[in-house]
Amino acid sequence: MSSPSAAAVTPIPANAQNRYEVTLSDLPLSCPMPGMALWNSHPKVYLPIVDDGGESTCPYCGAHYVLRD
Repeated sequence: MSSPSAAAVTPIPANAQNRYEVTLSDLPLSCPMPGMALWNSHPKVYLPIVDDGGESTCPYCGAHYVLRD
């Protein structure tokens, strides 16, 4: 058996962090985000971030998202 490649993409674990930095390419922003491994950790909710000063918090898990320039 061969070991996993170092180039393999590891999914982001949902609810593993309290703060996530996102970019315009991540919009529309949802929590959990599409690249998160535990996508079923809570119902998907779309979060406003552009009109809210570049920050938003998920009402389900409390994850805080910050929009990078």
